[in-house]
Amino acid sequence: MSRTSQAVLLAGAMALFVVRLGFAQGTEVAQAVTHAQLAVAQGKARHADSLVVHAKEALTHAQAADKANSSIHTQAAIKSLNEAIEHGKLGHADIATKRAQVALAHLQMIK
Repeated sequence: MSRTSQAVLLAGAMALFVVRLGFAQGTEVAQAVTHAQLAVAQGKARHADSLVVHAKEALTHAQAADKANSSIHTQAAIKSLNEAIEHGKLGHADIATKRAQVALAHLQMIK
């Protein structure tokens, strides 16, 4: 195999890896957004326990997205989701909801 063929093959493999990485992050972000939205809805209904369930799921997906491609928005979303979980466990639905809303806003900013 010539050097040119090897270079083309390597470039193609790298491009495929980058595309798959981007797709994986996009899927994780979409899942994080969905669960953050559900957390906010549960918080607005004053269901702190259900908010915690969805915030934890959003956190799992946000962490996976951050691992694939870390950004200030994934980091901020993770921080806010952790705070939402903490306050939700304490029964502070109003504060937990506000933290979940901040996390949602950051997740929605991820391209």
